[in-house]
Amino acid sequence: MTHERDVWLCTLRRDGSPHVTPVWFVFLSDAFWISSGERNVKVRNVLNDPRVSLALPDTVAPYVAEGRVRVHRDPLRADVLAAIAAKYDGWDAGAEIEPFGSRVLLEVPVDRWLLKGAAQ
Repeated sequence: MTHERDVWLCTLRRDGSPHVTPVWFVFLSDAFWISSGERNVKVRNVLNDPRVSLALPDTVAPYVAEGRVRVHRDPLRADVLAAIAAKYDGWDAGAEIEPFGSRVLLEVPVDRWLLKGAAQ
């Protein structure tokens, strides 16, 4: 998972319908970490319902997980920001990007692996 650039994140809208989007991520301490602006749809969705699914796009060695998001605000974890910067060519995941608002970190500890590196 260290070499995968994107993971597909599926959140739930208020009406229960899925919202799927590709996001940059790092995987640290058995959790996915995603940086986002606090006004993004995915953040609004997880504040309403923290249940999510994540899937790597590799169909040969697929990874699919379920978890519950924890939203982290200031101070953002320095180790996570450093890992994101290292993976994405120095990108500052803590810098605000308008019009999306202040940055937050979404932590997704894995509750259950549906697939873990092998198709079934």
